Amino acid sequence: MRLGVVKEPEGENRVSIVPNSVTKLTKLGFEVLVESGSGSSANHSDDEYESRGATIVSRESAMSSDIIISIRMPETSSIDEGTILACVADPFRNPERVREAMDAGITLMSMDMIPRRLSRAQAMDVNSSQDNLSGYKAVLLGAAHVPKGIPMMTTSAGTVKPAKFVIMGSGVAGLQAIATAKRLGAVVYASDVRKSAAEQIESVGGRFIEVEGMDDFEDESGYAKPLTPEFIQKVNDTVCEVASDADVIVTTARIFGRPAPITVPSTAVESFKQGSVIIDMNADVGGNCELTVPGEVTSQHGVTIVGIENLAGTIPATASMLFSNNLTNFVSSLVKDGKLELDIDDDILVGAPEGSDFHIPGMGGVLICSDGVIHPKQSRLSEVVE
Repeated sequence: MRLGVVKEPEGENRVSIVPNSVTKLTKLGFEVLVESGSGSSANHSDDEYESRGATIVSRESAMSSDIIISIRMPETSSIDEGTILACVADPFRNPERVREAMDAGITLMSMDMIPRRLSRAQAMDVNSSQDNLSGYKAVLLGAAHVPKGIPMMTTSAGTVKPAKFVIMGSGVAGLQAIATAKRLGAVVYASDVRKSAAEQIESVGGRFIEVEGMDDFEDESGYAKPLTPEFIQKVNDTVCEVASDADVIVTTARIFGRPAPITVPSTAVESFKQGSVIIDMNADVGGNCELTVPGEVTSQHGVTIVGIENLAGTIPATASMLFSNNLTNFVSSLVKDGKLELDIDDDILVGAPEGSDFHIPGMGGVLICSDGVIHPKQSRLSEVVE
């Protein structure tokens, strides 16, 4: 079995497999082929890969493997029919790429579709591992851009009050952001449309911002449900009022497969205090702040708005290590008696059966297409590519 690791495109500093994982993969029976220079941006040299048992090859050789591992979805035109490709395909935002893979007869595994409610899938969940780092980095960026200290300081020259952070959303990224801001010494307030999140917020040191009439807007997969425009407005108004005197606001609201909802309208930015900072964690999918410029740091109404994309990729060594562990765990589940085998009844690959506690209506698992066919459980994907 040949497993190919390809170099990511310009601007992506992570690598899908790190040298430590090569040893585990070779024990499973893989010949690991790594495109030269793949790990350089994550501080892993070709020599390090070779010392762990990998073979350094050209891109063409890596792409001719039985299974290709990457973070960004590579061009499918150079991939042979029947090849397995495991990457973050983001199928609902990139349906044309899914169709290309289907037409090419590629078996596509979109790792962002991991059914996180399955306990055995959690060690393969790239969303959680990368979002966790993004939440951490968002707070560090906020601390770096805000023109004041973060913790309370008592000095002979006077007392410095702690900074106030407001974290909008408390999923994986939000909880890490809350915990990180608290460790820095900030006073932290946090919101979420899932009422059940209050206990989680408080457990990591945050103060829950409750909105009148709030219910538990959580879907079967653990993601936030789309809300009515009226309730979104109510949430925005309540949270932005709390954030009006905050030093740093971190937005984390992300709806799977859809554009990011606007949680900080331009009118709210006008009401924020001078010198405050907004870290928009979803600039890559439209942004939560109406004034965010994706990929840029701007200033509007005296407020700094940070729209840096791919926050996990700004910590490439750690992010790559976690992503690599996720993918190694996933690939390990595909190996049976020294061969790659896809079990069409595996809940991770095609989704849990209807009626089970883990069934997600309209969605399946990571297996998008095999030999040009979408599994019938994945009805939402069928609608997207058609």
